[in-house]
Amino acid sequence: TNINTNTNNSTRYMKAVNLRSFKQQVIKYKRKMRGFLTRLEKNPPRKLDAMAEELDKEVWKEVDCLSCANCCKKMTPTFKKADIIRISGHLGMTPVAFKEKWLYKDNNGDWLNTANPCQFLDKKTNMCGIYEVRPSDCSGFPHLARKKMTDYMQWHKQNVEYCPATFKLVEKMMERVQDGKK
Repeated sequence: TNINTNTNNSTRYMKAVNLRSFKQQVIKYKRKMRGFLTRLEKNPPRKLDAMAEELDKEVWKEVDCLSCANCCKKMTPTFKKADIIRISGHLGMTPVAFKEKWLYKDNNGDWLNTANPCQFLDKKTNMCGIYEVRPSDCSGFPHLARKKMTDYMQWHKQNVEYCPATFKLVEKMMERVQDGKK
């Protein structure tokens, strides 16, 4: 199995992510999961959104983000103008100074972190140093339960490689659809 059992203060059981095992699982199942998501996108089962919402709750009982932080280590959010203004103000910087220090503009005109892991990640605790003002991409990640699930399939195809919660969601969806529990 790719996870170790831990408990947290809320009497709920969560599992710490073993990133080495997770990476092995990704190598083994990524292609199959992406194919499954493509098929779901083209031919979604009835009540897909309700299924995702239900499975989202199950996933978060099983995955402890703070034991992972792979999204902060391996990915970068897109910083929208409002994010830049909010975060730079929080840090006591101008938006221009913030961009010059931490961001670059890619070929699509998006503002991204200059390096990984994220400069705001505390590598000892896996906590975000700007959590209360973090980019909207971060606050919505990993987009598991959305009103229109098929609109997020492209993101799940990408995130299954980086996010154990997304991996777990897709794994559970595959079981449900295969078992006919649509």
